Amino acid sequence: MQRPIYLDCHATTPLAPQVLAAMLPYFTEHFGNPASTHQYGWETEAAVKRSRQILAEAIHAAPEEIVFTSGATEANNLAIKGVAETYFSKGRHLITLQTEHSAILDPCRYLQTLGFEVTVLPVQPDGLLNLDTLEKAIRPDTILVSVMAANNEIGVLQPLSEIGAICRHHQVLFHTDAAQAIAKIPLDVQTMQIDLMSLTAHKVYGPKGIGALYVRRRDPRVQLAPQLHGGGHERGMRSGTLYTPQIVGFAEAVQLGLSELETEAKRQSKLRDRLWEQLRSLPDIYLNGHPTQRLPGNLNVSVEGVDGQALALGLQPLAAVSSGSACTSAQLEPSHVLTALGRSPALAHASLRFGIGRFNTLEEIERVAIGTIETIQSLRQRIL
Repeated sequence: MQRPIYLDCHATTPLAPQVLAAMLPYFTEHFGNPASTHQYGWETEAAVKRSRQILAEAIHAAPEEIVFTSGATEANNLAIKGVAETYFSKGRHLITLQTEHSAILDPCRYLQTLGFEVTVLPVQPDGLLNLDTLEKAIRPDTILVSVMAANNEIGVLQPLSEIGAICRHHQVLFHTDAAQAIAKIPLDVQTMQIDLMSLTAHKVYGPKGIGALYVRRRDPRVQLAPQLHGGGHERGMRSGTLYTPQIVGFAEAVQLGLSELETEAKRQSKLRDRLWEQLRSLPDIYLNGHPTQRLPGNLNVSVEGVDGQALALGLQPLAAVSSGSACTSAQLEPSHVLTALGRSPALAHASLRFGIGRFNTLEEIERVAIGTIETIQSLRQRIL
């Protein structure tokens, strides 16, 4: 039985063969603990050092500024809670967006229970932050602004350089969750004036369970209170034995992504545009997010008169996609990202997210477009 076409690359990506090949020796032959002071430890320590260098160069940072974590969720928590705990004497006000991932919003809500104030800014109907709104929200006691680079649902790319400039002018730290952006769009922590950046491997054809946090060391030097204590690893910011195979895989995945960044961006953009060209032939179908300032492989649409879950399930034999609904607290709620754009709860429920990736082809996109149109028409007919 043929498996569905995979179009959910914002949820996760398959491990690239080159990445698996790079990782395998570190499960068996080179299995030492990087902290050990003998040959086995030195071998893995050298591999970690090479990987740290690769990741640093990918975002124009120094190797010492890369702190390995279990993923972007931990990196986000370390950044937000670590800054709050370290800088609380300076201020207890943080700023973020309504469209952020729950790995940002939930730590912020937690800090509110400890007495911190969090301003959650609205976005424009296209998903972009209004820069004047951000500047007006900054107060003398603001210590951190957290705005994600690329949205996980609608793929919108926020103006990082402009946000960085505003934060630097006001001497406020700037954190960005770049889990969806690394090795897909150019990232430069220097020109963008980013102080903290969360990364993960599994959105870019690397392994699950490994991520990193960039922490600026100078101009300004960022200090973080650790959230895991135990061995003083990662310059005291994140204790725990380094998972060498995952780290090696992470670096290999990023290196591979960067080598294909321009060509893949063009190819995936063409596939995305072709899919939207086909789908928009239907009446009452709407694009969610900015039409061009978005990830190359992202297409998020709302369809009038159908349920997103029913639509995703109806497509299951043909394609694996995500609906725009999130199951929280055992009840189905509309996507907070889509409602922040001004979509009604009904339209937010009636949405699909297509995550096009490296291994998708034009033939697959054509098939999915036809299948999606047929499924929508069938569901609408049932309602009638």
